[in-house]
Amino acid sequence: MHAPALDDIARFLRRLQWAAAVALAGWLLWLLAPVLTPFAIAALLGWLGDPIVDRMEARGRSRGTAVAIVFIVMTLAVLAVMLVLVPALERQIVTLVQSIPHYRDWVVGTAVPWVETRTGFQLQAWLDLDHLVELARTHWERAGGVAAAMLGYLSRSGFALIGLLANVVLLPVLTFFFLRDWDLLVERVASLVPRAHLPVVARLAKESSDVLGAFLRGQFLVMLILGVMYGVGLWLVGLDLGILIGLTSGLLTFVPYLGPTSGIVLGLVAALVQFGDWQHMAGVLAVFGVGQIIESYVLTPKLVGDRIGLHPMAVIFAVLAGGQLFGFLGMLLALPVAAVANVLLRYAHERYRESRLYAGDAPVIVTDAGHGPA
Repeated sequence: MHAPALDDIARFLRRLQWAAAVALAGWLLWLLAPVLTPFAIAALLGWLGDPIVDRMEARGRSRGTAVAIVFIVMTLAVLAVMLVLVPALERQIVTLVQSIPHYRDWVVGTAVPWVETRTGFQLQAWLDLDHLVELARTHWERAGGVAAAMLGYLSRSGFALIGLLANVVLLPVLTFFFLRDWDLLVERVASLVPRAHLPVVARLAKESSDVLGAFLRGQFLVMLILGVMYGVGLWLVGLDLGILIGLTSGLLTFVPYLGPTSGIVLGLVAALVQFGDWQHMAGVLAVFGVGQIIESYVLTPKLVGDRIGLHPMAVIFAVLAGGQLFGFLGMLLALPVAAVANVLLRYAHERYRESRLYAGDAPVIVTDAGHGPA
């Protein structure tokens, strides 16, 4: 057999080995998703806090002192948010549960007759809302009974409760270790990279870290500011569920268009059920209109910008695909993985533009500054 044929076979086998390794890693990730979730959250927190630790080190503080200060500040910030939000959300959820019969009466007595009058569809003829509500209530009670029985069993067995408590306790511990040892972990990973490829890998890693770090920090601030802004605005309008709707809309902002759209729909329905007039509906629209203007022209340009470089459809697909494949862990890692993949795709596109496959034997002229020969 000729040498070129042997080289082709060897190259194919190497690629097959890499494909098998990737498939095995994905399968293990799917199996270990519940266990890996606190590690992933802690790694993200450690990675986000590492630049602050590095800046404090540059100003003369020791690594241990800088890590302790950053960790204490992060812990106090989380505790403060929980102390403020948890009681408010608890009251809002109680209000929501108490308001369910009122919403049901509004749907049956107002919404359905309004739709029938203007469209001619006889919804009551094929949609027995009272029966559906009763059916839902019955299944809810059954589900609650089953859930209570399962919870009692799991509590007696202790495994689920121990797992939950272990995750709660592990998260701050893991975050502290990631903060303390982040530079050491990076050095160990870099030492495994083949020396010939180290400059390219270092460049791509820096681009990915810069893009993703700036995006996550900025997006978190945007979500927090919009959630507070929407919640306070809807509360001032007078909605009983305004804080819950506003915070939910703010948290969903990381998925393009989902946050404001869901907030407007829920806010309008709440205004209709609670007040039934156009003034409060106009107030809801005004709150989200002002919020969108502030987000589009102030918050996103200054805090986020176009640092991730992903189309909104790609973001939505990444979040949904991550959740479908790996549950909460997949949704948590969807945007980081998508951002890194986008950096790698830009590099692959750059190499393709410089390849003979793209240009043939003619010289390549690349318009992007710094990319390829002139």
